[in-house]
Amino acid sequence: MDAGLDLAVCITEGIPVNDMVKVKRLMEGKKTRLIGPNCPGIVAPGSGKDSHGGCRIGIAPGYIHKQGHIGVVSRSGTLTYEAVWQLTCRGVGQSTCVGIGGDPVNGTSHLDVIKLFNADPETHGIIMIGEIGGAAEEEAPPGSRATAASPSPVSSRGHRPAGPAHGPCGRHRERRQGHRGGQDRRIQGGGHWRGADASEMAETLLKMM
Repeated sequence: MDAGLDLAVCITEGIPVNDMVKVKRLMEGKKTRLIGPNCPGIVAPGSGKDSHGGCRIGIAPGYIHKQGHIGVVSRSGTLTYEAVWQLTCRGVGQSTCVGIGGDPVNGTSHLDVIKLFNADPETHGIIMIGEIGGAAEEEAPPGSRATAASPSPVSSRGHRPAGPAHGPCGRHRERRQGHRGGQDRRIQGGGHWRGADASEMAETLLKMM
């Protein structure tokens, strides 16, 4: 932040939540955008073999990507790769793929990335992937609906009954938010499509387009 960087990517797992709260507060009003922590990073595929010639910051495997016009944003690292590979196997490329991380406090939200995708003329469709726990997935579709220029299928993985529970990174569901049923209702109410299964992410997008 002090160096005035435009972008910082933090792939580190296990950062204490209290530390990230302090970092988030320090970043207020700064020009630096933080991706992560606990994320695979960001990939803008290039036009060369195995997406060479693009930009890869983090640990995402470059060779599964293909240059194109679909934006991918995800809390799950593994499902980021799954969505990308589904698209690439169908000959459909990606404009930018962003793993925002699954921790309770992170630098960039789904909605932040979706707004950037909607402002990007090279992004014609969006796949948003969430996880159970927290309200980030539920806030993104209504927040983006007014400006959305791209079809946006949404995948919210996992299912748990109502009541206190913890997700993969110790996230807890916030009162009536964050469980699968509530996410589904709010996401679809926001005018977005939700794939019934992680294996259908690319197929759902292509049907919409």
